Amino acid sequence: MTENNKALLLKGNAAIAEGNYEGFLALCTDDTEWTFVGDTVLKGKEAVRQWMATNYTEPPLVTVEDLLAEGDFLVAVGSVTMKNENGNPTHYAYSDVWRFRDGKLAELRAFVINIDPDNVARR
Repeated sequence: MTENNKALLLKGNAAIAEGNYEGFLALCTDDTEWTFVGDTVLKGKEAVRQWMATNYTEPPLVTVEDLLAEGDFLVAVGSVTMKNENGNPTHYAYSDVWRFRDGKLAELRAFVINIDPDNVARR
């Protein structure tokens, strides 16, 4: 099961990289719930679809550094680069905790940190 979950997430990431957001959403349960810790909670595919339309004006560049699986859970650690509202690339580090149900992505808890030097507080 854990290897299947890893393969499913990597398949979803590949779909996003191609701009195939519907292909990614096909891998999610209808009641998928995404929590961006400290920010936003999305409930259901339509909410995720709308979020992607706003935030993925072009496909993000996602790099997965580590995948750790246990039962119905998968943790992905890596980096993502997305264009901001001005069209400039913004770099983030992330740790995503995915829960699977019936072979689909049912829940996400995303811990995302902006790592651009211009946005990091100077000490």
